[in-house]
Amino acid sequence: MKAAQFNKYGGPEVIEFNPNAAMPRLNDGQVLVEGHASSLNPIDSILRAGYLQRMIPVTFPATLAGDFAGVVKEVGPKVSGLRIGDEVYGNAPVIAGGSGAAAEYISANASMVAYKPPKATYIEAAALPLAGVSAVQAIDEMKLQPGQRILIHGGAGGIGSFAVQYAKYLGYHVATTVRGSQKEFAKELNADKIVDFEAEEFDAKLGEYDAVLDTIGGEVHKRSFKTLKKGGIIASMVQNAPDQELMLKFGARAVYVRTQVSTASLMHLAGLVDKGAIKSRIAREYPLEQTREAYTYFEQDHPKGKICMRIR
Repeated sequence: MKAAQFNKYGGPEVIEFNPNAAMPRLNDGQVLVEGHASSLNPIDSILRAGYLQRMIPVTFPATLAGDFAGVVKEVGPKVSGLRIGDEVYGNAPVIAGGSGAAAEYISANASMVAYKPPKATYIEAAALPLAGVSAVQAIDEMKLQPGQRILIHGGAGGIGSFAVQYAKYLGYHVATTVRGSQKEFAKELNADKIVDFEAEEFDAKLGEYDAVLDTIGGEVHKRSFKTLKKGGIIASMVQNAPDQELMLKFGARAVYVRTQVSTASLMHLAGLVDKGAIKSRIAREYPLEQTREAYTYFEQDHPKGKICMRIR
């Protein structure tokens, strides 16, 4: 089968297109999926670059990507609820026991697979799992009410673009930070206030917000406390050690949200897609053979939305 793989850690240059990759093996609790599309996420690049090798070493050759959409071709032992021929989407990264999604065939844990949203194409569905579930879970963690105000950092990125849409669907007032070249895209997402972080200091322009969704970390995380009202909350996808001193100083809470991609979370996400609350925004599509080019663009430019690979 065809797959995009890497045999050593490094930048996009280590990605190789393998037309004769081994078929993935199916373990208990897994399904074999005929891949139709996949999408890129920052964790793919972090893993391939070797930043996690001490904690989560991979076996080479390793197949890239985790998010996919396709059709069930085989159902392994101890799997219920899925049948051959089902159109599905999900997450199957090698670090979670899957075989990787940048391939013609994918073995995935059935617990991380769900029926594809009927109103989404394979490309649109493949763009959803990790970023979409992350956005929904982070915003749900905040427990805001309609009319309350939220700042979403990186509103043109994968998580951010879904988060802006979901927050607007829930009736929140939404501010977002983007690059100047991404402002029109943020307007298309119906953000109420848009800050060009390359030209403006967001913490000088914004204040008295009820919540912040942090997809950046570092200094952005620290400065975000200044934008909150007393009792506000920062939900971070990247800052897993809340700063107790800043929390005390500003009278706010900070929580780390660890994304849990599961059948249940994917079903919830699919329901939002079919209601029209969330739609995948695709920046570019690449054929599987051009996976190296896809990651090069993803890592060196500033895409508006998601980068996807068309497998079939």
